[in-house]
Parts: sequence; C-alpha cells; structure tokens
Amino acid sequence: MKAKRAELTTTQMIALGFLISIFIGAFLLMLPISHAKGQEISVMDALFTATTSVCVTGLVTVTTASAWSLFGKFVILILIQIGGLGIVTFTTLVLVLLGRRVTLKERLLLQDAYNLDTLSGLVRLTKRILKGTLLVEGIGAILYAIVFIPQYGLFYGSISSIFNAVSAFCNAGMDILGENSLIPYQKNWLINLTTIYLIVAGGLGFPVWWDMIRVIKQEKKEEKIEIYHGTYRHFLRDFFEKLELHSKLVIVLTLVLILMGTTITLLLEWNNPKTIGELSFSGKVLSCLFQSVTTRTAGFLTIPQENFRDASTMIFLIFMFIGGSPCGTAGGIKTVTIYMMILAAVSTIKGRNHIEVFERRIDHSYIKKGMAVILFSVSGLFLSIICLCLVQQADFLDILYECTSAIATVGLSRNLTGNLNLWGQLVIIVTMYMGRIGPISLALFFNSKRKKEHQVQYPQGKIRIG
Repeated sequence: MKAKRAELTTTQMIALGFLISIFIGAFLLMLPISHAKGQEISVMDALFTATTSVCVTGLVTVTTASAWSLFGKFVILILIQIGGLGIVTFTTLVLVLLGRRVTLKERLLLQDAYNLDTLSGLVRLTKRILKGTLLVEGIGAILYAIVFIPQYGLFYGSISSIFNAVSAFCNAGMDILGENSLIPYQKNWLINLTTIYLIVAGGLGFPVWWDMIRVIKQEKKEEKIEIYHGTYRHFLRDFFEKLELHSKLVIVLTLVLILMGTTITLLLEWNNPKTIGELSFSGKVLSCLFQSVTTRTAGFLTIPQENFRDASTMIFLIFMFIGGSPCGTAGGIKTVTIYMMILAAVSTIKGRNHIEVFERRIDHSYIKKGMAVILFSVSGLFLSIICLCLVQQADFLDILYECTSAIATVGLSRNLTGNLNLWGQLVIIVTMYMGRIGPISLALFFNSKRKKEHQVQYPQGKIRIG
C-alpha cells in the first residue's frame, strides 16, 4: 500500500517559490557573465542582490549600476518583475504565454493569492494583470526616456528607462543610474512625478485597478459622463460611490497618507540645510511629496536618509511599516490592515459592538487577520533588530531604520547596508525574505477554504485588559 503523498499548502508553495527564485537568481548572478568588467562579486553579494530583487526591497551591498554587466542587470530586472507580480501570478503568466493549460490546482493558488470568491475568469484576470502591468510600466519608461536618452544615449538611456519603470512599479527601489539613486534628479519634476505615478500605481493593488475600470465603463455605458457637462465634482462623487468598499478604503487611505507624510516632512525639515532647507518652496514640496511616497515601500531617494532629523526619521519608520495596499506590489502590513485596527480601537472605546465604515459593517474575522499580520510583523521586526544589534556595530537608529526597511521591503537605508558584515547581511537577507512572505502567508492561511475542525467550547472565563 502506497503512502499518501503530502501536498504542499498554498502558503508553503509561495514561500518555497520565492526561495527557489532567490537561489536561482543568486546562481545566475554568481556567473562571471553577470559581473561588470574588473568587478569581483562575492557569493554573499550575489545572494543579497537576488534576495533584495525577488523581495522587491532595494537594499544593496554593491552598486547595481557599476557592479553588474548588462546580463546581470537583466537577471535583476527579471527577478524584480517576478517578485513584484508574485510567484503564483508570474507562473500562471508563463503557462498562459506558453499555451499550457492552467490546471485546477493552479487556479486555486491564484484564487488564494488574490483572495477571490470564485474560480471563474482567473486566467483572464491574469492576462489583464500582464497587460495592465506592461501598459503602466511602458508609459513610465517613455516618460523616463525623455530625460534619460538625451543624457545617456539611445541604448543605455532606453535600458535605464525600462529598468527604472519596472523597479518603480514593483516598488523595488533599485536603479542602474549610479551610486546616488535619484538624488541628481531632486529638482526634476518629470522624473519625480513619473516615479511617484509608478509607485502609487503598483501600491494601489490590481483589484482596485479593475474596480475603477469597471465603474468607468459603467458610467460610459450609462452615458453619465456627458450628463455632468464638466461638473467634475459631481462626477467624482458618483464615481466614488460606485466603487467597492475595498477600493474606497485604499484610495482614501493612500491619499491621506501621502498628504500627511508630505505635510509632516515639510514642517519638520523646513529649515534643515541638509535636506530641503535651501530649496525653493516648490522644490521643498516636490522633495517632501517624493519622500512621503517612497517611504511607503518604494526605496528610491532624492535626499540621503541619514540627513533627516531624528523626529522625521521616526515618522518615516511608521510609514515604512504601514506600506502600501493589499494585492499590489508594495510591502508593509498594508494600509487597510492598520486602518481596520484603528477602527476596532475606536469602536471599543465608544462601546460599539460593530465596526462600520462607508455605511458598511466589517466582519470581526478581518480584525483577527489584521491582528495576526501585525503581531507577526512586529515580532519579526524586533527579532531582526535584536539579531542585528548582536552582530553589527552601528548606531541604534540606523539599525532600527535598516531592519524596518527590510521587513517592510522598502529599501531605504541610513547608509548602513554597504557597511554590513557577513552576519549582518545574513540577518537582513532573512528579514527581507520574512517581510516578503510573512503577511502574505498569514493572510493566505486564514483565508483558506479548508473545513474547520470541530472544537470543544469551554465555559467563558473573565480576564482584565489594560
């Protein structure tokens, strides 16, 4: 009698998929063909670069522009795209492009990955994700090319534009422009706004895209767009009301966090000569707007992070930890998660039995999932900080910033990544991997459709909280 073969769960397959991608990427980056002429790349540098690419983090121990050959940069670009779209989605896309049949098991994986209620239209959804991704990245690449081609020439300017567009959309924060990220373009509105557009587009999440497109098509079909006759306020109000609850929350929270981050950074850094103190008013606003967006898991920078005041740094830590929105390319615990926790706390204080938002009641199961995600992320962050403090001599604020950036897959650093020793690099590698799969794995685990086992119900007991 044959033993029944144990099947991997969705969570295990995704975690293993990311791990395999990292090791394959590290192997390819260790090949001499991946190294720039005269560059010696260690095994740890290759492993670190593969991890930060697949986990779309952006922390680097060697300069991407000068350390890797054209082939090496191509490998990194593919790893970023795989990490941004997700292992399950990317695998399904490959099967579709090769004309292979997508099996029921793969459809179930895709259903779990996007937390959908039905199996119908999943392959079509995957194709739409590919088309949407290529369209958004393509627009970004064209906008980048306006600046990069005149500066770097047609060949390298085109490559830099494509690389930056993919990296920004996937919230990876890696570039092949040099050692200083986008600091040379601090005052360039086109580069800044293009990067912001790509970061936000990737961070909103694919379900929000489709929901917005659905409403626009509905409005067009009903010919309501023509009825407004330029009254955009009424159109936007009607458009917003027809969105699903998730889309409403994501859009509002994204706008609020961007505006809040911009305003706070302006107030705290207004007179700091090392950051925005010597810029014009428009330059201050642009730099603070970019900083507010990039701290939410993007990793590009126009201002050295170590130059910010400690108060600003603490605010950035909060924004990094929150991250982007669910089912997108961003990391962190996600905007909707933190908002649900705030609503739960407010409801408890006011003595309400239900959590309500936009005239909808939120099921308590979502609060439990959110608590699990936050607990896992906070525990992982503290463990990472403790380990890095044990193996690396550095300022504590720099360590805190590095670990938060790693677990939230942000990619911003206070100039510590390049100075990490071997053990420090290993800590950050594990932290980046844990940050990329942790909240996702928890969400998938709690969203599984498996039958719940019968549980014995004990009599209620009383405890005291607070």
